Formats: sequence, C-alpha cells, structure tokens
Amino acid sequence: MTKPIPPIAEQRPHSYERHGITVSDPWAWLRDPNYPKVEDEAVLDYLKAENAYFEAVMAPHQPLIDTLFTEMRGRIKEDDATVPQRDGDWWYWSDFETGGEYRRWWRRPVAGGEDELILDEPALAKGKEYFRLGALSVSPDGRLLAYAIDDDGGERFEARVKDLTTGELLDDVIPGTLSELVWTADSGGFLYGLANEQWRTDNARLHRIGTPVEQDVELYHEADEGWRVSVGETQSRRFLVISAGDHVTSEVRLVPADDPTAEPLLVKAREEGVEYDVEEHDGTLFIHTNDTHPNFRLATAPLEAPSDWQEAIAADPHFYMTGVTTFAKLFVVEGRLDGLDQIRLHDYAGGPARPIEFPEASYVVGLGDNPEYDVDTLRLGYESMVTPGTVYDYDVASGELTVRKVQTIPSGYDPDKYATERLEITARDGTAIPCSVVYPKDFPRDGTGKLYLYSYGAYGYAIPPGFSTSRMSFLDRGMAFAIAHIRGGDDLGQQWYLDGKLEKRTNTFNDFVDVAKGLIELGFTDQGKIAIAGGSAGGELMGAVMNSDPELWGAVVASVPFVDVLNTMLDDSLPLTPGEWPEWGNPIEDKAAFELIASYSPYDNVTAQPYPPVFISGGLNDPRVTYWEPAKWAARLRATKTDDNVLLLKTNMGAGHGGKSGRWESLKEAAEEMAFVLWQLGVEG
Repeated sequence: MTKPIPPIAEQRPHSYERHGITVSDPWAWLRDPNYPKVEDEAVLDYLKAENAYFEAVMAPHQPLIDTLFTEMRGRIKEDDATVPQRDGDWWYWSDFETGGEYRRWWRRPVAGGEDELILDEPALAKGKEYFRLGALSVSPDGRLLAYAIDDDGGERFEARVKDLTTGELLDDVIPGTLSELVWTADSGGFLYGLANEQWRTDNARLHRIGTPVEQDVELYHEADEGWRVSVGETQSRRFLVISAGDHVTSEVRLVPADDPTAEPLLVKAREEGVEYDVEEHDGTLFIHTNDTHPNFRLATAPLEAPSDWQEAIAADPHFYMTGVTTFAKLFVVEGRLDGLDQIRLHDYAGGPARPIEFPEASYVVGLGDNPEYDVDTLRLGYESMVTPGTVYDYDVASGELTVRKVQTIPSGYDPDKYATERLEITARDGTAIPCSVVYPKDFPRDGTGKLYLYSYGAYGYAIPPGFSTSRMSFLDRGMAFAIAHIRGGDDLGQQWYLDGKLEKRTNTFNDFVDVAKGLIELGFTDQGKIAIAGGSAGGELMGAVMNSDPELWGAVVASVPFVDVLNTMLDDSLPLTPGEWPEWGNPIEDKAAFELIASYSPYDNVTAQPYPPVFISGGLNDPRVTYWEPAKWAARLRATKTDDNVLLLKTNMGAGHGGKSGRWESLKEAAEEMAFVLWQLGVEG
C-alpha cells in the first residue's frame, strides 16, 4: 500500500515589526482576509488536502475507531432522561430517544395531567450538519417558551418564541443573540444581549412580545471594548441582573423584574481587579466578592445603599468561596476546601455553617437544578473518578440525602476494578501541584505502564476529578488516566489562577511538565509512554510543552488549540482579543508583554527538532480559536520538525469550537482521538 503523502502548505514571505522586533509569519496567508467568510480557494484547498490526508492515514485504524465508538456508545443509556424538577405549577425534564442525537424537553402539570413536549431538538436539527441549543426559558406564567439556536457553530444564536398553549411559533425572531433569555415578571418580554460585529456582547436589551425587534429597548450598553455583558436573575426572581466585566473586574446592575425599564440600580462601580456577583433576599443584597482576598468573601448591603458592603463571611485562605445562592429560608455557600468541593448551608439568623458530608476522599459536588426560591430540598450533583454521576435530593431539615438517579452504564461497570489517588507533585519552584489519577487495580508501578495526562490551565477554570465513561476505554486497556491541577486554573483558589497568568504564565507549562516527570518518578510510566491532551487554551499548553520537552510525550492531542498567541493578541480586530488582554497581556502597548508572549507562543517557537506524534483539530466556523491557528501551526510543524512522526490536522468544515454537535457524532470524534493515542502508544486495540 502506498503511504499517504502529507500536504505541504506554501510559504509566502510575510513579516512585521513591533517594538523594534521583526516577526516572520510565512503562513499568514492561511487567514482568509474576508473572515468570517472563508472563500479563498487556496486556503480551502489546503484544509481539504489536510482532511484527505487525515482520512487516508486513519483509514487502516477504522476498525479500532469503530470498536472504541461501539464501546463508548454501549456505556451510554440511549433513552436517558433527567430527573424531573418542579418549577411552579410544572415538573420539567429532558430526555433522549433511543438512537437520538439531541434532547427533547418536556413538562407535566404538578396537579396531574399529560406530558407535554415543549421543545423537540431532533426536529429542529433535522437536515442540519450542526445544531446547538443555547438559551431555553419558560415564562413565569408558563405560557411561552423562549429559546435560541445555532446551526453552523459560529455562536450567533437566533432567538425564537413558542406559544406552549397552541404549539405555534410567534413572529418574534431575534437573530445574532449571544446571551441567556431572561423573562420579566409579567411574562410580557425578556432580556437578552446581541453580539456586535466583533462577536462581543456589549449590551442588554428588552424585547416585548409582539413588538418589532427594531423597537427593543437597550437597557445598558458597555463602552469598554474589552468587557462583555450578560443577563440573569436573582434566585428570588425579584430582580433581573445585568452584569458587565472582563477577566479581572466586574460591575453589576439590578433591574426590578416587574419594572424592567426602571433605572438600573448600580450595586458598586467598577474597581480594577475587583470581581463580584449579587444575590438578594428580603431587601438585602448578598455580594460574593474578592475585594479583600483572592479566595472571595461574602458581604451584605441594603438595597437602599447597595455599595455599603458589610462583611458576613470573611475570606479564608483554605476555603475558596466559588458561589452563593440565596433561598427563602437559607442561603448556600459553595466552594473548595484545600481543593475539595464543599456545600455549606447557612441560616439567615446566624449560627455555624452546616456542611453536607460525603465519604470519598476526592469527589466533585455542587448544586444542581434548583429553580425555585422557597425550597425544603436541594438538588445536588455528585461524582468522582470512580463513582458515576449521581443526582441527590438533600432534605434541609433532616440532613438526609436521597438518591434520585445514578448514571446508568448499560454495558456494565464495576468500580472495584479501579483505584484512584490524589497526589501532590513538587514543581521546579517548590510548589506542590495536585494530580488526580485513576487506574486499573492491577496497573504496574514499575515504569512500564502507559498513561494519559490531561490539563487545561487557564482562565481560572478548574478541571474537576469527575467520572467519564469514555475514559474507561483507556483504563480497560491497562492504561492510567491523570489530571494535572496546574496553576492557571483555580483548583486551589483564585491565587492558583493568578499564579498562572500574565507574567506568571510559564508556571502553567512548567507545572504540567513537572507533574509528568513526577509521575515517571512514582513509577506510573516512563518517557515516551505518556499521551497528553488539551483543548483551546489547553491546546496552547500542548504546543508549549511539545516545544520544551518533546521527548516526554508518546502522543499529543491538541483540540482547537490557541497556539498563534502572539499574532492573535496583536490583532484587536478579532472578536476576543481586547477582552483577553487581562489574561495574557497587551503586546500592542506593552513591550514586556510582547516579549513574554513571543517567548512561549507555540506557533512562534517551533524549532528544528524531533516532535512527538500529534493530532490537531480545528473548526472552520470557530469564533474563539480561529481555524487558521491550528492550520498555521500544523504547516510550520511540518516544515520545521526533523522527525517522521505522524502529524494530522483535521478541520471540521461545518462546526465551531466544540466540534461536531450531537452526542453520537461528537463521540465518533472522541473515538478517532482515542484510536490515534492507542496506535501511537502501541496499546493493543
């Protein structure tokens, strides 16, 4: 059989100068100048050639892909349904039909009656290559359903309204939304936000049912191009919430739900570096904020003086307070104690917190769907690396936990076959980095084992040590699976996040490498036997550690990777760039930021050295990591690396940042990535 020949992207001389430094970018032409339209024939021809090469290289491994897909599908209950939850006069839930790609949304009267299908995603998605439901919200009177859909992956959603009493769609259609849809108290309208030309939501608008969209009222407009606006509501539903912010600062306004055009109440004017969010109970505001400590505290203030914050719960260096929800009879504080999830109940009258206890040493738990204000039970979601997803109802009065649902694994699951540990591995600067590992109980600890290491490490996003049915295909082939809780996420608190951004960004890359080396020292694996994976900013991580320590990795999966960091942060015409400067730095104005980003940007630091096998994916319609980032990176790697290891680039021509939509189509992509890893690590199928 003739070995497939990889396509070679043409190099076209292109360079620019910033801060007295010249940067060469010979693959800059892969960005279509008419983006977001991509019509340049040379660009499309190259992407199609890479896709054809991908198909040819993976064709011999199709039996393994099919086997993995069958395994993973067999662990998913095809006709799965959520646990019904009460909201007012109705029970609401969703389900899948056997074989269905998308959800159906249902309700039933609490007083008794027939099930009502309120939204049929399979019908809406029929004939479409891509489909995603964004917002979905039923009006307070239960009569109208507002929802928003995206059918190309570009994340510009079209909002529509359905009359649930007749089943008819109303004439109210709003294209270009990028927000939740939040109803007013009288069910006569809803708040939403439009994406502007730069794909930034800089507004909050009010639409009245039955009126032309052109007459919608703009309740708030944000002038700072780096800030985004979102809409929501307090748990009491007394106020609509208009929030504005970037990655480091926030500002909140409240609007009476029964008087949405009233002057918005500014809770507290923006202050650089201060983030806060707001709940309300009986005329008192509950403010969750980091104004005095990175781990956040809880303050209260009267509605009449919303900026007069009085401390209710002080910040704790060991407890990272992640959220506060106010219910009628109590309020709930969520957070992580030294990295372990906690749910704590508090009485408004005072007294000690009441934590909800769980027996496992490491787990993920949080409030689930709790739409009502006056509740006697709380819906919780729980899982661990060995415990499938579990839905609990917690009785507030008795403290009893009632299991409402345990994730069904039709093909079978025996937790006694696996073991899990939470390790601490010392990084090069002396910092202890947590690492969660799960493995078969007979896994060897002599360095002969194969290991899959995953991480993200940006935006303060923690990777929880949760359960995965797909992961079992690695475990059942004798591999171990690890999550590195590196700096850049907020796994151990907001300071953990701050220690992996801006001028401290390289801590993230070093932590990941040092965790891998620590796992080798502990006997879990050895150099060249580690597969690594990350997406988006986690894809940037993959590119950075491929450049710095290529010999460690046996296979790399980089999904929609943010690898052209320098060029993207220099281009303020791109949708995300101004809002990203607080995360990465502004290389346009700051020479030090330019030099730091240039020192680690994966695309700019590809060198003539051997690289591990790599599988890169992108989406043509991706507004977050534009398609040319993975394309340019793949092109430079092909032209520069000195090995003959396989390099694959797959571009979804009809999807965006999340890859293909639909639970089975996305599972097929997961099977492809897994087959690539098993092939490269030499693990038997």
